Amino acid sequence: MNTVPKVAVVILNWNGLHHLQKFLPSVLASTYPNLQVVVGDNASTDGSVAFLKGRYANEVTVIENKENYGFTGGYNRVMAQVEADIYILLNSDVEVTPGWIEPVVQMMQADELIAAAAPKIKAYRKKDHFEHAGAAGGFIDKLGYPFCRGRLFYEVEEDKGQYDTSGEIFWASGAALFITGRHWKMSGGFDERFFAHMEEIDLCWRLKNMGYKVMYCAASTVYHVGGGTLNAEDPFKTYLNFRNNLFLLKKNLPAARAAWVISIRFGLDLIALLRFMGEGKRKDAWAVSRAHQNFVRKVFQRSPVAARQALGGQLPPNMKGLYKKSIVSQFFIKKKHRFSDLDPADLE
Repeated sequence: MNTVPKVAVVILNWNGLHHLQKFLPSVLASTYPNLQVVVGDNASTDGSVAFLKGRYANEVTVIENKENYGFTGGYNRVMAQVEADIYILLNSDVEVTPGWIEPVVQMMQADELIAAAAPKIKAYRKKDHFEHAGAAGGFIDKLGYPFCRGRLFYEVEEDKGQYDTSGEIFWASGAALFITGRHWKMSGGFDERFFAHMEEIDLCWRLKNMGYKVMYCAASTVYHVGGGTLNAEDPFKTYLNFRNNLFLLKKNLPAARAAWVISIRFGLDLIALLRFMGEGKRKDAWAVSRAHQNFVRKVFQRSPVAARQALGGQLPPNMKGLYKKSIVSQFFIKKKHRFSDLDPADLE
């Protein structure tokens, strides 16, 4: 009997043929002994499926979605057709390194409370620096602003080994997300209302509300290009980020706390809208307004994925990785631009 946990690397693709050609070989070169590589395709029109079936017919399982369901819907449909002890949700624009899977699996196997984990995520184009979307693990402040160890807002740090200690975090980046099959099914997967952006934070928050752990594994490194689907200048990305952050708060905070935090966020978002206007970014300003309108229309709509679920009993919520202060004030007013500048006593 094979006692090595089965791991499935699941890559969601949408018109990413160039990324698959460049980065899939590094995934297939992984040394983990019980590995399945799956590419789920969101109705690409660039020849991705033909390439995979022609070049990697014996090495890659291809699952085709009938249409582009976005990051959340696409993954939910693909993952329903894959069985594994541990899933790795991996962006198509990620280059992996030798031995990247083994230390994370070892960490997860050592503690049954660990539901999800993240490797160190560095920038593909600037490999001595962390990457914006994950870095050395995700955290969140008391007002719901996400940030990373190694990246606060637009300040991305050089990796000098300062975050080479593994430990608990609040959220793991969807660019390279390890999650056990049991916890994926228990949580219900991604909330498809998010479409893309912050869906992994919502998933991790739900798991933490159930009492489970999310970890950062410093012994594993991947390199992420970033911005492969929506670049930072796309107003649709602005819309998703502002709207989904409000969904995140409404779903995962207690009702009274959520109402208080969201009221503050509306005011701060208004400041952001005015800043966009002052910078001549009218489409981004309008995106913030549309985000608020959409949230208000759906504020009483029940989420298709429950905010808290349990299997075999309820554990107390685990808020490790919650920053007790405002990262906005710490960064913009007190000029603390590195994670190491923050007082560790202010982290749960």
